Amino acid sequence: MILVGVQAQLAGRPGVLPAARGLSHFGEHSLGWLGLAALGAVLQPKRRREYVTAGVGAFVAHAASVVIKRIVRRKRPDHPYITVGVGTPSKLSFPSSHATSSTAGAILLGRASGVPGGAVLAPAAVVPPMLASRMVLGVHYPTDVAAGAAIGAVTALAAIEGERLWADRAARCSAKDRKNQTKGSDD
Repeated sequence: MILVGVQAQLAGRPGVLPAARGLSHFGEHSLGWLGLAALGAVLQPKRRREYVTAGVGAFVAHAASVVIKRIVRRKRPDHPYITVGVGTPSKLSFPSSHATSSTAGAILLGRASGVPGGAVLAPAAVVPPMLASRMVLGVHYPTDVAAGAAIGAVTALAAIEGERLWADRAARCSAKDRKNQTKGSDD
């Protein structure tokens, strides 16, 4: 079983369990990602729209994973060789909500930061440790975290497209308003 192997290789290393628990608390209900998005929106007002998109995307990804969990109803790992290292809000496992919201949050916050390549660099740095932490803590199967990451990535892309469509609509409305104002001043 892959999960047993992951725990055997990683859980006993110094600092791994505390780090995994820290990631677990940060990612709970996507609250860490929402907090970072709010902070970014306040500290970088010129990029506020992107930070709001990041917060919304992380939250929607989390919500989607919760809905999918309730449909699939896969139970969390339960095996004598698996040690559970953290409490969970439900007994359902597929997909990992932490993986889902963390992937969406990392992609969208990396993009919002304005750092060149941030939408690739942030998830490359953040997502693998979050996914591994869920297995180290014994609360998810590898397929749970893989599916969660895929759902998170798709959600992030949808959020980016939604933001683009919203901006296009706002630009069209603004242009229409300017045209109507000019037309009204000619009368």
